[in-house]
Amino acid sequence: MLTIVGGAIDTIGFIALLGFFTAHVTGNLVVAGAAFVKGGAGLWIKLGAVPLFIITVMLTKVWIDHSSQFNQPHRTLGWLFVAEAVFLTAFMLAGLQFEPFRDPNAGELALTGGLGLMALAIRNTASKTLIKHISPSTMMTGNTTQFGIDLSHYVRNPGHEQAQALFKSASIVGGFVLGAFMGAVLYMRYGFWSVLPFMLAILYLAGRSFRKQSI
Repeated sequence: MLTIVGGAIDTIGFIALLGFFTAHVTGNLVVAGAAFVKGGAGLWIKLGAVPLFIITVMLTKVWIDHSSQFNQPHRTLGWLFVAEAVFLTAFMLAGLQFEPFRDPNAGELALTGGLGLMALAIRNTASKTLIKHISPSTMMTGNTTQFGIDLSHYVRNPGHEQAQALFKSASIVGGFVLGAFMGAVLYMRYGFWSVLPFMLAILYLAGRSFRKQSI
């Protein structure tokens, strides 16, 4: 579910915000580099995404560290999901207010993209701290590499353990691809309202976290 949401939100943002990535910071750097060399608009927004992402991660980590004194990581994770859902809601409302976006240098685009980016920066921080046992759900290069490794292991030495590892990595990559297609189709039909079901999915995971249920 996390990878589906990650793929969907990144794709919705990319389509709606003229090539801005809400989750894939590397993508923004690549596009910014190309724009710098070849010429193009929106350079400041894509470069500005990097410090905004880092600041959000820093503040999220400070809050996680502060909450650790209560020794209730499930509640901390639940509140992080709530925070992600709040920023996704703000992302959706800003998009509904300002779409369609036509100027890649517009402040409205920077605000909308920044809200989506902050939502997924919170998620990435949780992935590196509270749910390290779960593979990253917004960055697929490492996950796709792991899928190739697991596939190689299974082909050369098929067995139950290899099959489990292959299923895990395949489901992560497949979930992101599914989310990307879902986000694209829903956005073309419903505009920024397409964010709503994915925000509700995050709230569902928040509820599970508060109840100490696995995610």
